[in-house]
Amino acid sequence: MARRVLENSRILLTGASRGIGRHLALELARQKSRLLVVARNSLELDKLVSELKSQGAASAEALAGDVTDPAIRKAIVERVRSDWKYLDVLINNAGVSAHGRFAGHEEQVLRQIMEVNFYAPTELTRLALPLLDGGQDSLIVNIGSILGHRGMPHNSEYSASKFALRGWSEALRTELHSRGIEVLVVSPGTTDTEFFDHLLAKSDSLPWGKQKGIPPEAVARQVVRAMQLRRTEIYPNWRGRLLVAVNRWVPKLVDRIMNRFG
Repeated sequence: MARRVLENSRILLTGASRGIGRHLALELARQKSRLLVVARNSLELDKLVSELKSQGAASAEALAGDVTDPAIRKAIVERVRSDWKYLDVLINNAGVSAHGRFAGHEEQVLRQIMEVNFYAPTELTRLALPLLDGGQDSLIVNIGSILGHRGMPHNSEYSASKFALRGWSEALRTELHSRGIEVLVVSPGTTDTEFFDHLLAKSDSLPWGKQKGIPPEAVARQVVRAMQLRRTEIYPNWRGRLLVAVNRWVPKLVDRIMNRFG
């Protein structure tokens, strides 16, 4: 099939105010897309919209709100319907995490992570499907994680949410095939963002230490290229690709390594 053209595409992006989401919005602006960016921080969104316009976006608008709120999800979809009538690309990027042993966390930590990382994207997608049905070359992009392929100690709740997101995405891809809607899953490894500064819970230190990650702008460029080339799943950094491969072929070896950090 021909490459997907993103110029003038109507794109809804959640979690847009920082990290991968922010750089993805900027990269799409350079493709001259039409963008509706969503996040909780209205001040950061206002700044982002100005940047998007300066970077070449065909149009750029913002909606501030928490995607775990059903009323906000409905407002987002109504805004898309009002502004554009239909939607071409939905990018579910909003996410949260926590660090520490599962036994040491309150029940609410898991529930909050699942609300943001799994229930919010699934329910926003459910509402957006009628708009995607009317879109041009429609696509859903779900930002997952390498931890959706291999659970990591001290990240059990986050791993669970990303496993759920990946499994749902795989099933959804086949369900939507006949409707002409494609699904791309992005599974980054460690990324050099402020993501770890916004944890729901954290231990005093990471058992494997602080690691330098791939720059978020590099992840964003790879995501846009994957959208254009109609990929179904990508792993933006080599460590992530290596972990997935080793875990697939010699999982007991990975178990032994992970046990050192449990």
